[in-house]
Amino acid sequence: MNVEAVRAFVAVADEGQFQLAAAHLGISQQAVSKRIATLEASLGTVLFKRTATGAALTRDGRTFLPHAKAILTAVSEAFGSVQPQTRPLRVDVLSRRIASAELLRAFHRENPTLPIEMVTSSGAGATIQSLLAGEIDAGYVYLRGLASELDPRLDRSYAYLEPLHVIVGEQHPLAGSRSVRAAELARFRAWVPGIVSGSEWEAFYLELAEVFTIDIDPTGTESLFDTIADSRLLLTFVGAKSRVAWPGHLGLARIPVVAPTPLYPWSLIWHSGTRHQGARRLIAHVKQVFEPPEIDQVWLPQQARDDLRWHRWPPAHPDALQTTMRD
Repeated sequence: MNVEAVRAFVAVADEGQFQLAAAHLGISQQAVSKRIATLEASLGTVLFKRTATGAALTRDGRTFLPHAKAILTAVSEAFGSVQPQTRPLRVDVLSRRIASAELLRAFHRENPTLPIEMVTSSGAGATIQSLLAGEIDAGYVYLRGLASELDPRLDRSYAYLEPLHVIVGEQHPLAGSRSVRAAELARFRAWVPGIVSGSEWEAFYLELAEVFTIDIDPTGTESLFDTIADSRLLLTFVGAKSRVAWPGHLGLARIPVVAPTPLYPWSLIWHSGTRHQGARRLIAHVKQVFEPPEIDQVWLPQQARDDLRWHRWPPAHPDALQTTMRD
């Protein structure tokens, strides 16, 4: 089996578009298409179906995906077993289209000669297991617990506090707004079908919904952007750094949430005894670039606020911070 064809398949599955997969692999879109066609011919089945926004896995594609990733992992480990000094830095980003992947891409732009392997998983629990098993070197996650609750074999640092945006259709009352106050969201129904039960992002949205009295619906399988575009009441949430694209005719608007701005707290976690030089460079980079915002203008989950208050966020005015936390 052609390993590069398998690599192209995994890239398209992760990115959702042949063009984005080509950019990730550093080859042309035509080359990606040829590799996918070769792989489909070899397997005797169709792996993708074309959609209005890119490419979606067929049933056989979804079945083949975990095996394809296992193939790439095996190949990487085979090389790493005899070339330990050249093994790429393996970093879990959860998804290639969200903030964590953008943070890693920014690091790579500053370290273009450092080989990096971007890995995706099902959430913080899986990332931690992969770290402890030595399968990855670091991972971007939202840790619901405090730093003291993390496995003692691991360490972490806040990496980025990501502002929340809403997406609405052109008929929505918020369309045309430059920003929307968090309190205004209670007037509308938020539809976020990507929320997974038991996940850390479910915990984030549950707390957000409770604090701001927002009706958040995680169910449904309909086309998200088509449905949002036709509605005067629905909206959906995305992170400020999330890569989202929709056909231009839908007329959707992406609007920052303010006063306060909800922030999704991304942390970088790693094995405390890591010897990988690339991991050490990434850790140093994260600690250098992380900047907390003005506390009185943002909202964070309670545990993140407590954690940042006592461990990572030395305030200039402690009395003001205590008042804000109490409020």
